Amino acid sequence: MTFFEQHGQQLVWRNHGETLVVEPWGEDSIRVRAALMREVKDERFALLDPAGGGDAEIVIENGKKAFVRNGKITALVEVCGWKERAKVTFLNSRNEVLLQETDGENALLLLARKYEPIPGGSYRLTATFAGQEGERIYGMGQYQEEFLDWKGCTLELAHRNSQASVPMIISSRGYGFLWHNPAIGSVTFGRNRTTWQAEASGQLDYWITAGDTPAEISRNYARATGFVPMMPEYGLGFWQCKLRYWNQEQLLAVAREYKRRNLPIDVIVCDFFHWPRMGDYRFDPEFFPDPAAMVKELKEMGIELMVSVWPQISLNSENYAEMDQQGLLVRAEYGEQIGMRFVEDSMFYDATNPRAREYVWRKIKQNYYDYGIRIFWLDEAEPEYGTYDFRAYRYAAGPNIEIGNIYPQCYARGFYEGMKAAGQENPVNLLRCAWAGSQRYGALVWSGDIMCDWKDFRRQICAGLSMGAAGIPWWTTDIGGFHAGNPEDPGFRELLVRWFQWGCYCPVMRLHGDRQPAQEVYRKDGTRVLNSGSDNEVWSFGEEAYPILVKYMNRREELRDYIRGLMKEAHEDGTPLLRAMWYAFPEDAACNDLKDQYMFGGRFLVAPILYPGARERQVYLPAGCWRNVDTGETLQGGGWQTVPAPLEVIPVFERV
Repeated sequence: MTFFEQHGQQLVWRNHGETLVVEPWGEDSIRVRAALMREVKDERFALLDPAGGGDAEIVIENGKKAFVRNGKITALVEVCGWKERAKVTFLNSRNEVLLQETDGENALLLLARKYEPIPGGSYRLTATFAGQEGERIYGMGQYQEEFLDWKGCTLELAHRNSQASVPMIISSRGYGFLWHNPAIGSVTFGRNRTTWQAEASGQLDYWITAGDTPAEISRNYARATGFVPMMPEYGLGFWQCKLRYWNQEQLLAVAREYKRRNLPIDVIVCDFFHWPRMGDYRFDPEFFPDPAAMVKELKEMGIELMVSVWPQISLNSENYAEMDQQGLLVRAEYGEQIGMRFVEDSMFYDATNPRAREYVWRKIKQNYYDYGIRIFWLDEAEPEYGTYDFRAYRYAAGPNIEIGNIYPQCYARGFYEGMKAAGQENPVNLLRCAWAGSQRYGALVWSGDIMCDWKDFRRQICAGLSMGAAGIPWWTTDIGGFHAGNPEDPGFRELLVRWFQWGCYCPVMRLHGDRQPAQEVYRKDGTRVLNSGSDNEVWSFGEEAYPILVKYMNRREELRDYIRGLMKEAHEDGTPLLRAMWYAFPEDAACNDLKDQYMFGGRFLVAPILYPGARERQVYLPAGCWRNVDTGETLQGGGWQTVPAPLEVIPVFERV
């Protein structure tokens, strides 16, 4: 009896009602799918058509063993044990084990692929792989923790404000792995086993690639899920933002002041609640009487306007009744149709529904894009349900518990496709969340509504490096943090300076925050509307801070050609701009766990100052010559150096 079939490039195994399909999927890469009591489906949540791998080889040996060889990776499928189940092992070009399903064929009867039925259809799905001694696991997107290596950790596979779950890893053993499943779930990278779990899913689906370097793995992943567009020129410079410029004249006055001071600025941001009601998707005419003139004046100054858009539709919005009638909103499974209560009760529009994406884009084009606005801030992209009851909502694409993590990708997609159809090249939009494949839709992800403190500052370094490893090259933060932060507080001014210096060496340099104390805002009739924060411009933080901030704004301009080159690398090769030391120097064991310094591209080693009062720090310089960009001093690498860091300096070293 044979358990294997070959259908073109697919190796198929069947037994006990389970169907397992293993096939080449791009260069040096393999896709694995499995389902119980049904044929596998070709769901394209993130994966694109495979590019390369056409010369793969399938070999079936005596009905109990088969191979799929594709370049540098081989999948070995063996029929094991008296129950004759299939066990999958992945090998590199040296025939060394990269990853292997757990072996349950003994008295324990453990299953590497487990399907626990959910009445009505789907399964609670578990996939288990054997632990690898000494393995380090990087990537996984953005979690607010001070970790780069996730070995020994458990992570929620779900999005939250400031958490973006992107289930792509790079292993120190030389493979990349994408959990190609948007279900809510968890992953544990244990010492004894790695366990991926989806709370509700129809089938197992993952993609694995082999590479000799992390950069090679990133390139294979980008080929499989998409490359970022080329960053437009206005993405290379400084972006000014605050919560919130609440009227047209205030926003223009700030832009004019930047120009009067001869300070370089590429983008200024009109934040949320510039609308009459959430979901109206237009400017409030009382506060923004002539948007077209506002955009025109900004463009004459060489400044692009970015406008905040929320996916929430207020129950009082002029668009709510039509969107509800047309089935364009997310549905609560039970009870009131309310997803969030902030200022107004609202429900999110269903970004997984193509008709909903088209409806929202039509409104955006009419009321923003046609005025000349070419960049949007797609906030609340998780989406931010008021209580994160993931089981409580349903989309056109399925229950939230089963497909919910794809929402931010679909949100980015709707705007990207609308902008492309309008003739725009290389759209970029700012989002608070991402999933696998978001990068191909021009998603620039920022790290959410974090606190203005040193602990959160340190966490953002790890978050940015992990996002890059997970295939999201465009990433940024609110410089200074979002919540709180008083511009008159000396402690906050120091934090702001250190964060701003680091922001110069991020993919996008953007100043934002809800500064304190809040400023009350009223309509002409005396009705109170949402507050505005205190001043948040570079001249708002005192005489000592101002020249330092200007120094790094100008340095960003000096780096423009270099950053453009890094954006080209990301666009063509999938390489992140923020590269952890392990990524840039995989052969140097001292770099494995470094989480407070990194490479900005291949040329600059950046060592942020991450503690209050620090005026020097330890920096590890890998082998080679390194030039201090502020002092000009050349140091020999291969060890640790204590370097000075007065308030006006972030330690940065250039490879020479």
